Amino acid sequence: MPEAPARSFSPDVNPNRARLIRISEKKWVNGTVLHYYFFDKPTDGERVFLADGTSQFIPWTTTDEEKDVVRAAFKKWKDVGIGLNFEEVSSREDAEVRIGFMRGDGAWSFVGRDALNFGPNERTMNFGWQLTRRSSEIDTAVHEIGHLVGFPHEHQNPNAGIVWNEDAVYAALAKPPNSWSRETTFWNIIRKIDPDTVQGSSWDPNSIMHYPFDRGLINEPAQYRQGLQPAGALSQRDITWVRAFYPPLNDADHVELKTLESVPLTITAGQQKNFRIQPTATRSYEIRTFGDSDAVAVLFEDDNGQPKYLSGDDDSGENRNAYMKIKLFKDRKYILRVRLYYAEQHGEAAVMMW
Repeated sequence: MPEAPARSFSPDVNPNRARLIRISEKKWVNGTVLHYYFFDKPTDGERVFLADGTSQFIPWTTTDEEKDVVRAAFKKWKDVGIGLNFEEVSSREDAEVRIGFMRGDGAWSFVGRDALNFGPNERTMNFGWQLTRRSSEIDTAVHEIGHLVGFPHEHQNPNAGIVWNEDAVYAALAKPPNSWSRETTFWNIIRKIDPDTVQGSSWDPNSIMHYPFDRGLINEPAQYRQGLQPAGALSQRDITWVRAFYPPLNDADHVELKTLESVPLTITAGQQKNFRIQPTATRSYEIRTFGDSDAVAVLFEDDNGQPKYLSGDDDSGENRNAYMKIKLFKDRKYILRVRLYYAEQHGEAAVMMW
């Protein structure tokens, strides 16, 4: 995972509120269609300087065969039955996820909504070695898509109790295909992630988000001194957690939001409420959450059954509520999705349109 600065909160954000925000802040609102794009132009790539002082242009493009591995990996996540959808697009401007195949740059992805912080000509995911060299390489792509949907590395779970043979780990990850610096190895292996970002209170050594490790890299637990090899593919716990954050959606999960009618957000932290909006007049509307709460609200237009992003706001950790002002059109259909991070008291948050 590329390094990202830890989020800081103002002193008036209590630890429980900060913990609940961190659990969900990188997750997408359920029902989002994530559009992915493969870099495809001859000029897509990067010039790197070699040890001998020369430089070399390394492309971000690849073959259709290798793209098919990534397409199949997206299908692996979708097939477990989740509310997220994945759609390949031919324009980088239309994509939240832009995938490169720069050799020697490792396999990596930004985590969840961090991908939105980068421009259309920047990679948000990369595969640094051939995914077609063996059939098991699909797990590499499934792993990186796991980061995309918002999950961190499982081997950095503080509940795992892993004690590393740190010198051996640094030496092993300095070799190809990773060729990592000590700083990169610390960030991706040695560092324990914030307990507030961990799903559950246990460790899953078979998670797709867990790296394999050869013998001699783990000192404790003793049973893994001879190595740790996850089973491969999505574990049952992976499936349970991704369904918890992104349960499948249908029409019955959507409530109508009418003008000037406040609707309580009777949900708990991490849960989501979905609304249908059918304006009776073409004009500017305001949409706001109310109450002592943290939430992300995202508005889509229903384009023949496909949600098209229009606007959104995230008020988490701030002394305000999520708010949008936008022109809506009579006879068009819209979808509002609100994921709650935190509420001071259950049932005292609400959403309203006027």
